[in-house]
Order: sequence, then structure tokens, then C-alpha cells
Amino acid sequence: MNKPLRRIAIFCGLLVLALLVRDNWIQYVQADGLKTHKQNRRVAIAQYSQPRGNIIVDGRPITGSKETDGVDFKYKRTYKNGPMWAPVTGYASQAYGSTQIENLEDGILTGNDDRLFFNRTVDMFTGKKPKGGDVITTLNAKAQEAAYKGLGKNKGAVAALDPRTGKVLALVSTPSYDPSKFAGSSKSDEDAWKAMQGEVDEDNPTLNRALRQTYPPGSTFKVVTAAAALENGKYTDIDGATNSPLPWRLPLSTQPLRNEGNIPCENATLRQALRYSCNTVFGKLGDDLGKDKMLEEAKKFGFNDEVFMPVRAAESVYPEKMDRPGNALSSIGQFDTRATPLQMAMVAAGIANDGKLMKPYMIDSLRAPNLNTVDQTSPEQMSQPLSSENAGKLQDMMETVVKEGTGTNAQIPGATVGGKTGTAQHGVDNSENPYAWFISYAKTDEGSPVAVAVVVESSDTLRDDIAGGKLAAPIAKDVMKAVLDSERDK
Repeated sequence: MNKPLRRIAIFCGLLVLALLVRDNWIQYVQADGLKTHKQNRRVAIAQYSQPRGNIIVDGRPITGSKETDGVDFKYKRTYKNGPMWAPVTGYASQAYGSTQIENLEDGILTGNDDRLFFNRTVDMFTGKKPKGGDVITTLNAKAQEAAYKGLGKNKGAVAALDPRTGKVLALVSTPSYDPSKFAGSSKSDEDAWKAMQGEVDEDNPTLNRALRQTYPPGSTFKVVTAAAALENGKYTDIDGATNSPLPWRLPLSTQPLRNEGNIPCENATLRQALRYSCNTVFGKLGDDLGKDKMLEEAKKFGFNDEVFMPVRAAESVYPEKMDRPGNALSSIGQFDTRATPLQMAMVAAGIANDGKLMKPYMIDSLRAPNLNTVDQTSPEQMSQPLSSENAGKLQDMMETVVKEGTGTNAQIPGATVGGKTGTAQHGVDNSENPYAWFISYAKTDEGSPVAVAVVVESSDTLRDDIAGGKLAAPIAKDVMKAVLDSERDK
């Protein structure tokens, strides 16, 4: 071969080599990035080329698929009682993507998950149309309905757990939205999407308040302070007098910490302090224990960490950097202490489950189109915030709150209910209506199947009438009763 031809051959060989390298780079190294790129419509077209699998509650689908007249997208997502279930399902939209379960389990729902490879292969040979799998949730439909109806037009949230396993039984956020209204890609879908954005709707209905919004937990946090006191041996007898003067000044301050009204808080027992919700007792307890011990106990309950179930819940916060007055105020659920409703349901659940906190989860199993289970969630202990003995003492205290304290509106005939009310300050110098909280659990001879946290962020109630026992406790009662009734019907 003469020299010019050899040069041309070498040059062509280098071009082919470069092409192969580039091709492999695109197909393997950049594959995932290109697949998920926002400009790649092929993925979205494939997602909606067939009916999606369903999200299941109590054996029934709360989602569906509907054939459309669109050119690119053959099917779109539909929802049953969309606003009630949106905090659980999230949304799947042809134009705006997907969130929550619809996003995290998209592979199962579209049938593209690697675990469904065998099903896809069988369908290819048998000529069956491709089909997505199903997501089986842990939710209780009656409890969800009770929570949603209980909140009504109020702005707020409810989270309910099975303390024994960590199963999420209810997850409600209001105001909510109907994901069916923007599941497609038409002009009406676009209008519906724009109308509910935060800059247009100040209530921000797409915000999942049960998981993503943190609030000052107010007096509901006092059960964490009580747990810290018991665990650290500050007090062992819940019916013995505490060293709690009245008035009690905040440390390094001339300002007294005030109680709500003329209530018997001087040297009150732990039981009575929780019953009457004495700020002075629990503020001094937090100061006596110190920031480090309070922080340690809060972390055992899940504070200062995000929770994945698998949907992400925002981090609840017990501040790590603060002075003594800040720690005292944080010990009664004020200052910079903040918590999601899920977090406070976890607190109630850990106490109800004899001190063992189970990891929350809302997906029970994933099911292939042929109804075979491809993944099953097993309950997992997350931590041990307090001993069984101390959990029993704290249960006694919380049950007194419901029997004869601020939580009497949560009483359920035939069940033992423990709870704690909270009314948390809101706005600069408490200038806005406070948040009404209630955390609780219910148990029978068979154990404790439900723990609940309710927060009412705003309502039409007059400011002086806003209290956890009045607004939030009745909602928690209805949710707990729904779960107890479901347990009896099994």
C-alpha cells in the first residue's frame, strides 16, 4: 500500500475509533443523564403509552388511567378522591412530571423496573400488552377520610402511625389539590397548574404540611422533656413533687416564664405538670437537664434527621446552638424548636410502643402485573428513646391528660387514650393566631394500633378559643376511632 493510501486508512480508522468511543460514551456513560433530561420527551411519551399500574389502599385502587385523544400521550392519570389522597400519592402529570409515590415508584407503575424484566419478557412472547405493577400502601381508608373531613376547610395536617410496626395509617394536608386536574397536557391542565402555585394561591395547596412543613410544637414537646427527665434520672416518681418554684425566672434573665392562667404548677408532680401543661415545670426541667441531654433525647425520637418512608419528610429541629434561656424555651416547644406532624406522631408512637420507635413506612409491598410480590417492607426498629418502664410512666401521665386534663375531648369509650395538647405561638410576639396541636395514641387489650398528631394552622375560630384540646383533639379522636373500628372488623 502506498503512503497516501496508508495515511487515509489510518485517518479513517481513527475516525471510526472516535465514533465508537463517542457512541459508547453516549450509550453508557451519559445514558442516565440523557434518559432523565427534561428535554427528552421520549421518556414521558413512553410513560403514558400504556395504563399505569395503580396505588392501592385497603385492597382498592385510588388511581386509574384514562385514554386520551392526544398525539404523543395515549393515557393520562386519574385519581379517586384526589384532594384527600394527594398527600399520599403525589401527582403524575404529562406536562409537570411526578412527585411522591408516583415519582419514587415510577418504574413499578410503568412496568419498566428491572424487577419486572421477567414479566416484560413473557408479555413480549405471549403478545400481551405491556402493563405496570401496583404499589400497595399501608394506609387506612377510614382513618384518612376521618382526618380529611375533620380538618375540613381549616389549614393543617394529620399524621397517624401504627406504633407496633411504623405503618403510616393516615397522611392528610389541607388545603389540598386534585392531581387529576393537571394530569394531562391541555390548556385547562396548564390553567389548573398555574392557579394553585404559591405565587397565585397563598395557601399553597401543593405543600405537604404533614411531611414538609415544620411548626413550633408547643406544649406537645413537653412529653419529650418528660422522657428526658425520666431517662436521665432527674425524677423517678411521677407523683412526687418536683423542685419547681413559682414564679420561675428564665436563666440569665429577669423575665419570669409564664403559665397559661392560674394553674397549680408550684412544685407540681410530673403527672400534674403535664395535665395542666405547666411551662415553669418543664422549662426548669429542660434547664436542669441542660442542652446536651435534651438534644440527645430529641434525636432519639428522630429530631434533626430527615425521614424517608420512602417519601422524604423534612428534618424536625431541636436547636444545637443556643443559650440557657433558649434551651428552656425549646424544652416547652417554643424558641427555635420545630417539628412536622409526622415527627410528633413518631413521638406519640414511640411512647405508646413501650419506648421502641419503629421506622415509619407507607409502602407495604410492590406487586408485579401477574400479582406476584416483587418487594415487601418489613417493620424495622428505628431507636429506643426510653425504657419500657419509663414509657409506662409517661403513658400514665398522658392518659391523665385525657381522663381529667386538657385532652378530655379525645376520650373514646372502650379504649384507653393518652394525649397531650399544645397551643404554639405564631408570628412576631405571638401576633398571629396560634397553632393548635394534639398528639395521642389509643390502645385496647390487644395493644396500641394507632398514634396520631394533628396540627391546625389556621381556622375561623376566635383567637381566644384556639386550643389543641378544642380544635385538634376531636380530629385525633375520630382518626383513632376509625383505626380501632378497623381493627375490630378484621
